Amino acid sequence: MVREEVAVSTRALRWKCVESRVDSKCLYYGRFILSPLMKGQADMIGIAMRRALLGEIEGTCITRAKSEKVPHEYSTVVGIEESVHEILMNLKEIVLRSNLYGALDASICVRGPRCVTAQDIISPPSVEIVDTTQHIASLMEPIDLCIELQIERDRGYRMKTPNNYQDGSSPIDAVFMPVRNANHSIHSYGNGNDKQEILFLEIWTNGSLTPKEALHEASRNLIDLFIPFLHAEEQDPQLEDNPTPFTLPFTLPFFTFHDRLANIRKNKKGIPLKCIFIDQSELPPRTYNCLKRSNIHTLLDLLSKSQEDLMRIEHFRIEDVKQILDILQKDFTIDLPKN
Repeated sequence: MVREEVAVSTRALRWKCVESRVDSKCLYYGRFILSPLMKGQADMIGIAMRRALLGEIEGTCITRAKSEKVPHEYSTVVGIEESVHEILMNLKEIVLRSNLYGALDASICVRGPRCVTAQDIISPPSVEIVDTTQHIASLMEPIDLCIELQIERDRGYRMKTPNNYQDGSSPIDAVFMPVRNANHSIHSYGNGNDKQEILFLEIWTNGSLTPKEALHEASRNLIDLFIPFLHAEEQDPQLEDNPTPFTLPFTLPFFTFHDRLANIRKNKKGIPLKCIFIDQSELPPRTYNCLKRSNIHTLLDLLSKSQEDLMRIEHFRIEDVKQILDILQKDFTIDLPKN
């Protein structure tokens, strides 16, 4: 982290992308600024954003490979230049983009002599290969190479263990993190109590999403983590007779999702629909995740869709649509149009 003194005029809080480039199909770079911030805020935001960028964003990769002709990971196959271990490492480096849930199957089935690349992977329509030229293996003789693959979406890093071996398949160390690296630096200006800071964020991604998309996703994940603290719960009756040192002598006002709905019903000029996020509703986690991945974040986004639009969402079921309609009917007394 670097601190520098720079002269900048005071202005309203804003963010901006100051640099963006594509070094390769699997390496994107972006540099962003957020300013002006009070002393200490830049460090707080920078540390939280870096952790969210590296650990909270989901990615897709190959987690398992299986071939009937390969007895174990450290064996070699006649006619193939690379060892089995090298082929698994090449499969680990393939960058995928998808919104899938759970595990999906893919495969490679080619005949040599030829060079096998990511383009030879037969994957489901919901999975996209970012760089189809990524190398997998070199077949030196006219032999068949058939590999069954498993593709998963998750977050963080999953290390293979001896318990991972099933049905003769070879697990692959899964690097789900689409953000390869993230740094932040702070530039200060002003003196004394008027001292302010500018936060610089640098983000490198693997090409499955842009740095701007990664910044947006990390911000949404951080917001989701803090939303529970916005909902004050009613005091436990058992604690009323035996107050603890943490019990306040008054009741804190709380502002829940239903309070917002009540205000909207009473006053049309109340809280705008775009300020009510779907994660404040009573939607099940699966339904919420499907909506979020379709860029439906607020109640306004949801009310702009029809029932037909919702059914087009990947992995969405008729039961999910019924749950949404029930909540809208219960809280707003409105229905989504069918078409």
